[in-house]
Amino acid sequence: MKILAFSDLHLARSRAADLVAASVTADLVIGAGDFCNTRQGLDRAMAMLDGINCPFVAVPGNAESADELRAAAGPGVTVLHGQKAEVAGIDIFGIGYGIPVTPFGAWSCDLTEAQAEAMLDTCDSADIIVSHSPPKGLADVTSSGLSIGSTALRDAIARIAPKYVFCGHVHDSWGVSGMIGPSAVHNLGPTPNWFEI
Repeated sequence: MKILAFSDLHLARSRAADLVAASVTADLVIGAGDFCNTRQGLDRAMAMLDGINCPFVAVPGNAESADELRAAAGPGVTVLHGQKAEVAGIDIFGIGYGIPVTPFGAWSCDLTEAQAEAMLDTCDSADIIVSHSPPKGLADVTSSGLSIGSTALRDAIARIAPKYVFCGHVHDSWGVSGMIGPSAVHNLGPTPNWFEI
């Protein structure tokens, strides 16, 4: 099973075209949030990805709400936020938004650590966790050197031990990967990233 995964499209038309072209050889596509910018242009962003014809799992970033993403997503897109679904034979748990709360203000869709923990506590097993935010201490460092990931997510990864954790959100850590126990964590960015399961 070939998985194409990305995050933080942010309405980049050329990036979307590259992802759609790459998806032709994928069995599953995963988008880890921030398809648009500041709650604007989500319909346009999802239309750019219309050419993805295999199963597509998406979580909302802090730039779009779960309801907005569900409304904009096409019929082949499974939107997960605090839920698990079996897609293409793989158990995937998704949690979106900025965790912990970002400094970006009213437009940003965020969760406190306590809210995220409550959502994550509903998951006892998964092959893949898709989170917009990275876990604390891994793939979460900003250009100023701050570690801004989620402790609730890190604790859940240690407990659930999925094969993969896909995230984004912290642009300065795009491409950074590491391990939490047996789980491989990848901060994706908006380019095609390939995995097998």
